[in-house]
Amino acid sequence: MKIVFMETDTLGGDVDLSLFDKLGDVIKYPSSNSNQYEERVKDAEILIINKVPMHAKTLEKAQYLKLICITGTGTNVVDFNYTNSRNIKVCNVKSYSTQSVVQHTFALFFYVYEKLSYYDHFVKSGEYIRSDIFSHFNIKFHELAGKTWGIIGLGEIGRGVAEVAKNFGCKVIYYSTSGKNTTADYKQVDLDTLLSNSDVISIHAPLNDTTKDLISEEELRKMKSNTVLLNLGRGPIVNEQALAKALKEEWIAAAGLDVLAIEPMSENNPLIEIQDSTKLIITPHIAWATVEARQRVTEEVFKNITAFQNGEGRNIVKA
Repeated sequence: MKIVFMETDTLGGDVDLSLFDKLGDVIKYPSSNSNQYEERVKDAEILIINKVPMHAKTLEKAQYLKLICITGTGTNVVDFNYTNSRNIKVCNVKSYSTQSVVQHTFALFFYVYEKLSYYDHFVKSGEYIRSDIFSHFNIKFHELAGKTWGIIGLGEIGRGVAEVAKNFGCKVIYYSTSGKNTTADYKQVDLDTLLSNSDVISIHAPLNDTTKDLISEEELRKMKSNTVLLNLGRGPIVNEQALAKALKEEWIAAAGLDVLAIEPMSENNPLIEIQDSTKLIITPHIAWATVEARQRVTEEVFKNITAFQNGEGRNIVKA
């Protein structure tokens, strides 16, 4: 089979892709732009992609295509009406980055919650050398124990975050955006209740018609002034213009984001104006990207292709 990687750069140069070479004629492109799609897909039987859009314009010349493998969980780059009409199968990868995203959720949280950027600068600037006492109390921070942690999206990652938050002594409540994920372990509430009662709100939901702009000005104004908002779902779930306003006017205390509406970040993103790192930290969509997770997703794609070649439907997406 002819297998084409359209964008190996999305996996990182340190990930070993040599295992795919045994599966057929494999071509690995570091990246691909729209002017290159037609030529690169035309002979492919299997495409391995992450962000390259899979629709008629990209795939109309891919006459031999049988399988699209996504190196991730999200499938919003695929036009399923088109792929289904051509009987092109699509598979994704699940559960490969759960621990990584849970870990990064708390890394973002503690960075802003404990004002670590301020204290790091206090020491490195030499102020601590000049201090006349052993400690420093100019910027206050609080214990996490006893606070309410609200989770939007109680999938596998949301449940992982809930467990850690509970171990820190938090009361955990959640709002299910789909209504499908329920558990007796934590209290399920409506969105308004979660917004008005949570000290920390972390988002772990997919992007769809229900969740787009789920957190906008109206929702931000319902939060407490000490709330820390974390988005590790998808960028468009949070309205960035409204969030910038909320942080500037101190409706909420801080935010930690790993996802943005446009990635890489747009130069006119209103959040770039907020340079106070005690209020905002943005990481470039790396929550999933530990070394272990990136190797794991590669191995899972390999298993998906092997299963397909053996006539099995591993991780085939039904849509």
